[in-house]
Amino acid sequence: MLEIIDVSKSFGSIEALSKITFSVAKGEIIAILGPSGCGKSTLLSIIAGLKKPNTGMIRWNGISLTSVPPHLRNFGLMFQDNALFPHRNVFGNVAFGLKQLQMKPEAIDKQVSAILNIVGMRDLADRDVLSLSGGEQQRVALARTIAPNPRLLMLDEPLGSLDRNLREQLLHELRQILTDLEQTVIYVTHDQDEAFAIADRVAIMNTGKLIQIGSPRDIYAHPASTFIARFLGLTNILKTSVVSVDTNKGVKISENSLIPISQPPPKHIKHPRILVRPRGAQLSEYGTLSGILTNVSFRGALVDLKIIVSNGLQLRFEVPTPSIIPKVGTKINLKLPEDAAIWIEDDSL
Repeated sequence: MLEIIDVSKSFGSIEALSKITFSVAKGEIIAILGPSGCGKSTLLSIIAGLKKPNTGMIRWNGISLTSVPPHLRNFGLMFQDNALFPHRNVFGNVAFGLKQLQMKPEAIDKQVSAILNIVGMRDLADRDVLSLSGGEQQRVALARTIAPNPRLLMLDEPLGSLDRNLREQLLHELRQILTDLEQTVIYVTHDQDEAFAIADRVAIMNTGKLIQIGSPRDIYAHPASTFIARFLGLTNILKTSVVSVDTNKGVKISENSLIPISQPPPKHIKHPRILVRPRGAQLSEYGTLSGILTNVSFRGALVDLKIIVSNGLQLRFEVPTPSIIPKVGTKINLKLPEDAAIWIEDDSL
């Protein structure tokens, strides 16, 4: 098990990391998610041993790695720029780390063949890496990283340079490969969809701090703050000063609009805001939320609707695509689930 304990790092007067603490169990995939500049890559470099923290400790199975140099940690690191060796073919790239370990040639042949088979590149072992597609190059880079059997695999934006369709395809393949290998993984990304698709747990960072960690489902259902909600694309955030709250009836945002909410704000929330989840809503003439439709975006099985209610609030919802899609400018009613609204902390104050 990997343990990150109270790790902090500063560059001059700039605090890059502040008391980061979490653990990664054997075989677990954790995604580090956050905007550019939040400290994700710095944390990865400290775990790899490429940078030293100002304070705190990295441990593996209870043993401190403070004095262990990077090449003795048996950690694999793969960056967005896969940096394949252009003068080596596919086999030569994957075999590189094994040769550094001074393995016997027959053992190298066996390991490389097995790894290339796992990533679907066995038939291309003799190919020049410069002749490969972007997706094939990423598979070779992954194979090279996992060939030495690292006890921890660290991936820093590994799919960031690929187009969306290829990225989605490789993402599902990568999840399957890592799960089959029971590989312990830290996956760094700024992309929510990537993090949620590949990880068992997601750790969200901002300005050098770890602000929430949990399963993708839990984080999406219960974001801890307004920053996390907005980062995940959840923008229906209401100030209590512009609505009327009755926990027996709901959140009254205008004369004809009511959103269900079942409890008062928890005591630990100092600056409460109301988050209205965009999913789960349905078009219904009996819906308790009324508004004028200002934008419609067809997404296949779902339609993205933006409405403005009578007090000027703008809200966005995703509803199942109806047989007749309402037109912009028309009044619509939405029926919301009982758990549509939750209390969150406003961390912008």
